[in-house]
Amino acid sequence: MEYGKDIQELCSQIRQDEDNNITPIIVMGECKEKQHRVSILKHNVEYYIVKPIDKDYLYYTVQNLVRLMYMNRRVSPLTGLPGNVQIQTEIKKRILKKEKFAIFYLDLDNFKSYNDLYGFTKGDEIIKFTAKTIMKNIHKLDIDNSFVGHIGGDDFVIIVSGINYEKLCQDIICEFDQNVGEYFTKEDYKRGYLEVANRRGIIEQFPLTSISIGVVEVDEYRFKNILEIGEVAAQVKHLAKTVMGSSYIIDKRKNI
Repeated sequence: MEYGKDIQELCSQIRQDEDNNITPIIVMGECKEKQHRVSILKHNVEYYIVKPIDKDYLYYTVQNLVRLMYMNRRVSPLTGLPGNVQIQTEIKKRILKKEKFAIFYLDLDNFKSYNDLYGFTKGDEIIKFTAKTIMKNIHKLDIDNSFVGHIGGDDFVIIVSGINYEKLCQDIICEFDQNVGEYFTKEDYKRGYLEVANRRGIIEQFPLTSISIGVVEVDEYRFKNILEIGEVAAQVKHLAKTVMGSSYIIDKRKNI
């Protein structure tokens, strides 16, 4: 076998191991031919470094890869959106700056029923669709201080200020409801509900998946920390979920 082919097979074996799916691979070799180096990179190798090795170059290459791995752990692998650590950091930053802003808490209604019937792969697709719907409507606003995060599962967060919060809710719901039908069979969508067997084997009926949005307006006088915001947000989102179908509720109360 050719030397290069051995390397390619080794890299393929590394990638086939699920524990190494996101592990960066650096190959160091003496061959300077472009075709050979490209053939190595095609096997999901991050870097090909030609010998002789420069110690500083290798050091900073590894350091930067470690930094990217650390950042990737803080990002949802499914949606690519910031996770809990960055969400909390963003809220704390705005509280410390005494900014006036609004936090949107969004999640899907009857998502468990959808997962039970269609499976987790389809469930992931509808979560990615939800993320794209949110991001599309945020990008339409063309504002610099927006933030979108993925708490996990079917839960999302939007942090914005200085916009029409009600219109944003309406736009997200409108687009979600118009396109979510693509993730159901024609029979289920036409019928308007899902039929799912419970643990006893009894068929139960559940409404089609919709989206609920709870919005809390925050100013420097109302909340002292994230916990207080979270408590009110949970209440508001719960109220939104009591309404059949996609809905939103905005909490505009203020402390005097």
